[in-house]
Amino acid sequence: MDSLTRTSSKGSESRLMAGFLNAIERAGNRLPEPALIFLYFMLLVMGLSAALSLVEFSIVNPVTQQPVQINNLLSTEALTNTLTNMVTTFTGFAPLGIVLVAMLGVGVAESSGFINVALKKMLRVTPKKLLTPMLIFVAMFSHVAADAGYVLVIPLGAIIFMSAGRHPLVGIAAAFSGVSGGFAANMVPTGNDALLQGFTQAAAQLLDPSYNVNTLCNLFFGIASSILITLVGWWVTERIVEPRVSKMTLDGDYRQEGDMSSVSQQESRAFNRAGLVMVLGLAALAAAAWPETSSLRSPDGSLTAYGAPIMKSIVPLIFLIFIIPGIVYGFASGTFKTGKDVIHSMNDSMSKMGSYMVMAFFCAMFIKAFSDSNIGTLVALAGADGLKALALPGEATIIGMIVLTAVVNLLIGSASAKWALLSPIMVPMLMAVGISPELTQAAFRIGDSCTNIITPLMVFFPLVVVYCQRYVKSAGVGTLVSIMMPYSIAFFVAWSVFLLVWWGMGMPLGVAAPYTWSAG
Repeated sequence: MDSLTRTSSKGSESRLMAGFLNAIERAGNRLPEPALIFLYFMLLVMGLSAALSLVEFSIVNPVTQQPVQINNLLSTEALTNTLTNMVTTFTGFAPLGIVLVAMLGVGVAESSGFINVALKKMLRVTPKKLLTPMLIFVAMFSHVAADAGYVLVIPLGAIIFMSAGRHPLVGIAAAFSGVSGGFAANMVPTGNDALLQGFTQAAAQLLDPSYNVNTLCNLFFGIASSILITLVGWWVTERIVEPRVSKMTLDGDYRQEGDMSSVSQQESRAFNRAGLVMVLGLAALAAAAWPETSSLRSPDGSLTAYGAPIMKSIVPLIFLIFIIPGIVYGFASGTFKTGKDVIHSMNDSMSKMGSYMVMAFFCAMFIKAFSDSNIGTLVALAGADGLKALALPGEATIIGMIVLTAVVNLLIGSASAKWALLSPIMVPMLMAVGISPELTQAAFRIGDSCTNIITPLMVFFPLVVVYCQRYVKSAGVGTLVSIMMPYSIAFFVAWSVFLLVWWGMGMPLGVAAPYTWSAG
């Protein structure tokens, strides 16, 4: 009887979760086309800015030390500015260039068959049971290459899962959860560590001018978190997401690969040549970057700093690393006969990006309007003041910090923009109650990661919708949000508890990273 009761309880919970996610999907997909959503949001922001610009707020921006003022986007000056900068707003939209340049190289490698054969060989050596955690872990590791995961790992996740006989949207979800949901977890330092450390240290010195924050202050916790996120993401993928997503009919514009278990001798020879070219290229890059005086390093000798030339060259490097082996493989295998075939493969890859470019235009216009209006700044600072007024105990304050960041993240996608606003308030405030800047930064990074995967305002979200539509035509914003919601909830709960346990056990957050601070 007890086992029957437990089975019935699990069935009820499963039906409740399915009903919740189905409701989210239906509600989300009743919304207009994503491009129109961004257009309507832009118009809404413009209207709100006009109304709120008449209100005087007492909230002070810690960066400017001036009260927050909402800018009226319907004024003659603002409308003129919108029109004169419309083209540069679109062409300057960071994800646009990243996506298009990277896809040119990846498109050649895919059309030639190089990626297909690489996946066949990978599937031979990777146990099917470990395919999901492998993909999530690789997706998290892609943070080393800035935003490369969005344009490389996520679409490859779909291909890998489809090649293994699983639904491609499950591969997209697993990869997206690692690239974006696990953004704060990594096995090695990234440029984001240095970026956030600068804001944290400046904020800490508002209270203690001699305080220094180490760039690697969250390294050990980040390494442990990568294991946690891999395990939690694995469980969510196979227990919640895959059973639901597998029911979706594949009706999109994609190419069904043939037998994924066989590789011909010609394909194998061509792959070996192309693989050798890729290895030699990577070796040449490593040799060029190795010397301390390398031009690929930043002035201070770092390879991972945001200002390092190699970090700024990640997307062009992806282009070269894929297009050169792709061309070698294509001619060696007979897929390409002339240079025209290579150009045709580029044209084909760009033709699939039309819907993304339309969405990118309206997304860029909305984000520009939202930023110019100052509404996001007002919401973020009001939330921080509210948390401060609650005067919660240390552990509860850290959870409140995570919640605040997760909510603000739904409106302001950029981690640096959020931390620039929140750190001057939250870091000194928590220092005043004995919590170190390093612990505050760790809490911020958790909240910043968990809701990346469910907010359409994240700049790469429209691109992931396009990936889904390649396989399921009806997939929309609601579809993707409903698929990613279980990851967001699970990561939020597990990661928050993990931080408290890590703190309670006294495990080191990173290099020179105390949990507490006291004056003097």
